[in-house]
Amino acid sequence: MSENVDTSGQASGQAGANWADSAEQRVLDEALRLASTAGWNAGLVSRALAAAGLSEAEGQLLLPEGPRDLAALLSRRHDAMALQRLGAFDLATLKIRQRIREGVIARLDAAQENADVLRPLAVFLAFPTNLALAARLTWESADAIWRWAGDTATDENHYSKRAILSGILVSTLAVDMASGRDSALSHLDARIDNVMAFEKWKAGLKPMDLASEMVGALAKMRYGG
Repeated sequence: MSENVDTSGQASGQAGANWADSAEQRVLDEALRLASTAGWNAGLVSRALAAAGLSEAEGQLLLPEGPRDLAALLSRRHDAMALQRLGAFDLATLKIRQRIREGVIARLDAAQENADVLRPLAVFLAFPTNLALAARLTWESADAIWRWAGDTATDENHYSKRAILSGILVSTLAVDMASGRDSALSHLDARIDNVMAFEKWKAGLKPMDLASEMVGALAKMRYGG
């Protein structure tokens, strides 16, 4: 005798999750349209919610941290775009330094899809209260690239690799914004040359290196030069 299983609750949960995901992306799309003039702030969230046909109450449900949540949504969208581009490569034909290089370039290309909002976003992330968020999102991007590249380390190397690549990502994006792609690629190649020997990575990694690099890169994105 078969047992009847009530799946209505599961289906309802899935529908709710799908609505939330779709609504978040609609708000992000509107925010990207508005941010170049509105800045990246709480006012941007309110305007984007209204443009997406959502109430402030729905906004509190979807984006309880307002512009911080929007920043996370955009970073993760760019990560997904980068991974989609990287799917065209045959990993077996690439050495590890080539994989990392292509990973960073794919992430730069994804960010440049929304080049007009990168500066107001950098202004927002440069606030001391948002630096931890900036570091966490950059770490997520570095982790996505390392996983695509085939990294399976689970010891301290796992964290060292991601900390180093986080610094490379944020500094290369800053150069890309300030000086263009040719300069960014020169910077990227120089950084990869400096860190490919893992023992050199460990010797040069100090607790405040990533924090200092994050602050410097965000300042360059904000002010240029």
